[in-house]
Amino acid sequence: MASFNRVILVGNVTRDIELRYTPSGMAVTDIGLAVNDRVKRGDQWVDEATFVDITVFGRTAEIAGEYLSKGAPVLFEGRLKLDSWESEGQKRSKLKVVADRMQLLGGRGGGGGGSGPGPSRSNRGGAPQSSRSAADSGGYNDYDQSGPSDEDVPF
Repeated sequence: MASFNRVILVGNVTRDIELRYTPSGMAVTDIGLAVNDRVKRGDQWVDEATFVDITVFGRTAEIAGEYLSKGAPVLFEGRLKLDSWESEGQKRSKLKVVADRMQLLGGRGGGGGGSGPGPSRSNRGGAPQSSRSAADSGGYNDYDQSGPSDEDVPF
């Protein structure tokens, strides 16, 4: 029987990021994520938080260390992994997520998201920014929002 191990989670970071490096020099960090769900209990809606540990490696871990802080909203995509170990003669196990992909959500403002120098959230994709003011462009942004004319459509 085939299996599929894929997880997508959106939540808030529960603690500041502590970046470590393996002996081979690869960055790694363990991130706590709080994922909220609203459920109805009787006639009241209640928020339930689920806390998930997420491990991130490589350049993604370095980016997390630079841009994420406690409370920051973030999306992770990865796979479930069961860690097992023995402590004081007792077998223990823990289910965690090993992230393949991370997407920073929200702005660099008050909702977390880190601090320090770096590209602004609005221009991370490298798109050119206009130096014209809103008055120069008649109060509209630089992009024509009217859509293509009938002559521009090839069919």
